[in-house]
Amino acid sequence: MAQRGNQMDSGKYSCSICLDLLKDPVTIPCGHSYCMNCIKDHWDGEDQRIHSCPQCRKEFIPRPKLEKNIMLAELVEDLEKTGLQAATADHCYAGHEDVTCSVCPGRKLKAVKSCLVCLVSYCENHLQPHVDVPGLKKHKLVNPSKKLQQNICPHHEEVMKIFCRTDQQCICYLCTMDEHKNHETVPAAAERAEKQKELQESRQQIHQRIQDQEKDVKLLQQEVEAINVSADKAVEDSEKIFTELIRLLQERSSDVKQQIRSQQETEVSRVKDVQEKLEQEITELKRKDAELEQLSHTEDHTQFLLNYPSLPALSESTHSSSINIRPLRHFEDVTAAVSELRDKLKDVLRDPGTNIKLAVTGVDVLLSEPEPKTRDEILKYSKKITLDTNTANRYLVLTEGNRKATFVSSCLPYPDHPDRFTGWSQVLSRESLTGRCYWEVEKRGIHVYIAVSYKDIRREGWSDKCQFGSNCKSWSLYCGRKTYRFSHNNIKTPVSGPVSSRIGVYLDHRAGILCFYSVSEAMTLLHRVQTTFTEPLYAGVWLDLSFFSLSECSSEFIKLK
Repeated sequence: MAQRGNQMDSGKYSCSICLDLLKDPVTIPCGHSYCMNCIKDHWDGEDQRIHSCPQCRKEFIPRPKLEKNIMLAELVEDLEKTGLQAATADHCYAGHEDVTCSVCPGRKLKAVKSCLVCLVSYCENHLQPHVDVPGLKKHKLVNPSKKLQQNICPHHEEVMKIFCRTDQQCICYLCTMDEHKNHETVPAAAERAEKQKELQESRQQIHQRIQDQEKDVKLLQQEVEAINVSADKAVEDSEKIFTELIRLLQERSSDVKQQIRSQQETEVSRVKDVQEKLEQEITELKRKDAELEQLSHTEDHTQFLLNYPSLPALSESTHSSSINIRPLRHFEDVTAAVSELRDKLKDVLRDPGTNIKLAVTGVDVLLSEPEPKTRDEILKYSKKITLDTNTANRYLVLTEGNRKATFVSSCLPYPDHPDRFTGWSQVLSRESLTGRCYWEVEKRGIHVYIAVSYKDIRREGWSDKCQFGSNCKSWSLYCGRKTYRFSHNNIKTPVSGPVSSRIGVYLDHRAGILCFYSVSEAMTLLHRVQTTFTEPLYAGVWLDLSFFSLSECSSEFIKLK
């Protein structure tokens, strides 16, 4: 309490000229006190005959002689030693929301850094060895963190510096010797670097989509203006024509005007609805970009990897990636129709059953892009595919960063998971597929199936409901030694074409198009499907056990440039 009182009273011992604590305090005849140099400088700038107090303006003639106030000087000195030092110390002590120094005894100071090697947080004083000692200088220091204990393996109490790609989790070095033995593992820093690249790619895709959709919004606004201009002109022309028909056309003029306005409202409303949805999606994309940016600045590799899988996948745009506005004439046909009828329908208009049909060209604001034809056009939609270990049959080993599936003769110790195929030796991708996507699969072996499937395909057992191509939830291309065969809903269709070890798959989810290509020196379309996809798809492969031989049977999703 004494310290707090000193802090509150410190203003009483401040110079009203420099607003700082008094230095060499002097008291002038009116009773006010100042720093000796401050009052001297003040009087030196005044009239040499009259000198006044800066606070009460009392004048002194002659200029008072200044003497240091010993008692006041001692009070100021005591205040500096107690009150101000206490205030400084209070500012450095950790509050409820602060990260505390792990080394400080008693009342803890605020931590300024956390060490990912020591797993300890340090204040400014206790951090000094990490600055001076050569061995400690190599430790990784990050901003103070309350989550250091999450970096400790719960089983072995060791720092988790390794990432298991097989199980997609952070582990310590002891984990690699027991439950994660023979798994694909890499240093956490290396996995972070790869995930950082994926994050940047996602941000680039978001930025590109924002740019594309901002252009679309501008096009839609222009279309609204064109509709309004065209409608206004049609109304004006129609009124002139119907005026010539005098009384007989006055009622019909009102009818046509009403139809034009109604159609105008409908078209403008539809276009503005699309515009509003695009603007909402842009706002959501910017929010997701901000989340990704915040994650990308995380210094702690483990924290980055712990938070990374929880990121929501980037959903596909519900609208076209590009708005194409055709140069349409909206209401001009109305003017032409009324002009033609002006001379011919004078008698016909007396019949109350006769009407002028309003001919208005609709506004097609969501024209889809043309289907790509060449390999270069298709490669623009290249999609990175990785396989989901939770779906892999126990006779499939995943390698090459989970891009390659190989059949093995012995059952692998994968943990039980509801997504795992227990019968057929199949596996699905981690990535969901919407919009336009293209990927290529390099196969070895003579009985390999390249497939796409809905996520809710049945996983347990050997029934047709689980097998790619034998149900309504999946589509597959069988690749034999010299033949191909397409299957969907257990309907098998022979497919002819050049046999190749590499198969390309193009998907336009919105348009319902699925194409399989034979890829070698040339790219040949093997089979094209036109349907309606009601859910996101997942890429898959099936290595047929019933035809297993001693030669390797595998499928690898190729990294495309």
